Amino acid sequence: MSSYSSLNKVMLLGRLGRDPEIKYSASGTAICNLSVATSESIKKGNDFEEKTEWHRVVVFGSQAENASKFLKKGSLVFIEGRIQYRSYQDKDGNDRYTTEIVSNMVRFLDLKDSSGQERTYQSSGNAVPSDDKPAKNEEPASIDNEEDDLPF
Repeated sequence: MSSYSSLNKVMLLGRLGRDPEIKYSASGTAICNLSVATSESIKKGNDFEEKTEWHRVVVFGSQAENASKFLKKGSLVFIEGRIQYRSYQDKDGNDRYTTEIVSNMVRFLDLKDSSGQERTYQSSGNAVPSDDKPAKNEEPASIDNEEDDLPF
């Protein structure tokens, strides 16, 4: 019998499409929602066309608080995490579906120090990912937009 491992890992390098949104769970855990754009150039004939993908990213705990404090629309970030598919009911009782990246590490790549020089900052404060994780039964806060109507 063969033994296979599985891997669910996502790495994104992109810019925030809007300011971070922070909320707190009933247990007090910080939950920050980020909207991250990644782009690539695709050759179409003799021209190149820019294609942008949007990603929902959920960050928990102290990383969420740091993201909310230090990031803003347009910030360049590097994110590591895992992809998650989930469903929920909106305020009208309709079933909604979403795909999101649950982050275990966020690096802020374009912050400036007091002298105006760009510097990098990793939200966990050191070179290893944070142990901040949602409580076992805690659901990430959702970002409502038209993508919720996708049929998957």
